[in-house]
Amino acid sequence: MIKSLKRKFGISAPRVAVRPQTPAYVKWLVVAVLTVSALVLSWGMYDAGQKFAGFDKNEISYELNRLSESNAQLQQENEELRMKVAGLDRQLQMDFVAREDITRQIKSLEHENTRLKEDLAFFQNLGSASGKAEQRVSIGRLKLEKGSLPGEYRYSLLLVQGGQRPKDFQGSLEFAVNFEQNGEKMMIPLADAASKAVDVNFKFYQRIENTFRLPPDATVDSMEVKVFEKGIAQARVMQTVNLSL
Repeated sequence: MIKSLKRKFGISAPRVAVRPQTPAYVKWLVVAVLTVSALVLSWGMYDAGQKFAGFDKNEISYELNRLSESNAQLQQENEELRMKVAGLDRQLQMDFVAREDITRQIKSLEHENTRLKEDLAFFQNLGSASGKAEQRVSIGRLKLEKGSLPGEYRYSLLLVQGGQRPKDFQGSLEFAVNFEQNGEKMMIPLADAASKAVDVNFKFYQRIENTFRLPPDATVDSMEVKVFEKGIAQARVMQTVNLSL
């Protein structure tokens, strides 16, 4: 027992260290400082590694801003070009419509010019034959042509009064069309809303132009024209014209 007490409290007894007790908040503060230091050090090492590898955040931000400004400028230019293209497209459509209108006018003038030349030739021939005995009224330049629509046809003629022309010619015209439909040949009179005859009243000449419609499956062969003088039942003139191809 004495030996045991000597070992615990004698010279050979174990040493006892007395340390002051550290508060808990100091320990947590130290831990926090060390953690922040480790994070700062890690971020510095990460940033240094990026720069060493050629990756600079500031340069990337600058490049992104530059690309954003370039994108905005390109969008603005694209919108301006789109507006210009729309304007040019409208102008092109207007030019196309104007060109079509001019083309139609040219064709109409060419047609009118051809008709006037034919009228001139007709009247010149009529004047050269003025010394001969001739009937009082005659039909000149009788034409029958297809129209622009299916089943549409157009005819024109020139009524001329010859001789001494003592008074105006008053009378009427009657038209009849010869055509074939479903293998059957037929003939029908042309009539307007009021009558089958077209009244005429002129001293020197009168031009007659009109259109008529038939079923699209009908094939027109010719048209017959009769000229009647007022008060006379028998036709003064009768003429037939074939369809111009």
